[in-house]
Amino acid sequence: MSFRLAVCAEMVYGELPLIDRVRRIHEQGFEVELWDTRGRDIPALAATGASFSSMSGYFGGSVIDAANAHEVLASAEKLVPTALELGVERMVVHPAELGEGGRAVRPTHRSRGDMWLTGLRTLEKLGELGEKHGITFALENLNTILDHPGIPLARAKDTLAMVQAVNHPNVKMMLDLYHAQIGEGNLIELVRAAQPFTGEIQVADVPGRFEPGTGEINYPAIAKALKEAGYTGVVGLEAGAIGGQGIDAGDAALAAFRAAFSPN
Repeated sequence: MSFRLAVCAEMVYGELPLIDRVRRIHEQGFEVELWDTRGRDIPALAATGASFSSMSGYFGGSVIDAANAHEVLASAEKLVPTALELGVERMVVHPAELGEGGRAVRPTHRSRGDMWLTGLRTLEKLGELGEKHGITFALENLNTILDHPGIPLARAKDTLAMVQAVNHPNVKMMLDLYHAQIGEGNLIELVRAAQPFTGEIQVADVPGRFEPGTGEINYPAIAKALKEAGYTGVVGLEAGAIGGQGIDAGDAALAAFRAAFSPN
């Protein structure tokens, strides 16, 4: 298989405790994505034997806000030991701070030049932190139409431009194609342009944010484009199962995801 496939344990098998979700994902041959790891039993997660591709890399502040960008850096540093214990490769950050339900903590609907400059400086410092510990920080694009209104510089074209400008090997893009489809479209050209700067890719279909094959995105065509572009990294399913949170529905979602990203 050309790609390493991962599944977000927060979004499938919801009827199971997290540790059992991780085990089931791992047993089916997938790597695991996590969100907030605070308050979780990290030794127990490590003992599952799963490979963890990514986790949230901060829990406060905004990459692009000079008043609290230091909180991103401080919280990232506090999370590094967890990432190292789990063997996580990428720690995910967003352009601005997300609150309950993914809403902007401080909604801002227009970007400014100082936001760009602060974002670049913050990502440069995250790159230095990542280089010190062998971890990559991945800036995720978001859609501001449906899920994350009020997050400036969140579109894929902006997050890509920022990662390109930082130009640090420990700063990459978490390219979320679900968000990009809602906000921008033209996904095949996007994955081609972003490929050199992509640390990991996340997928879900639109509408609904379920597994590939349940909506409008032609994921087999995207898989082909990724293969042709030379991408061999992680593709992560950050989606719910259209059949619900049960085990059978989760298994079906993972099978559909695998089929969409199997080589032709």
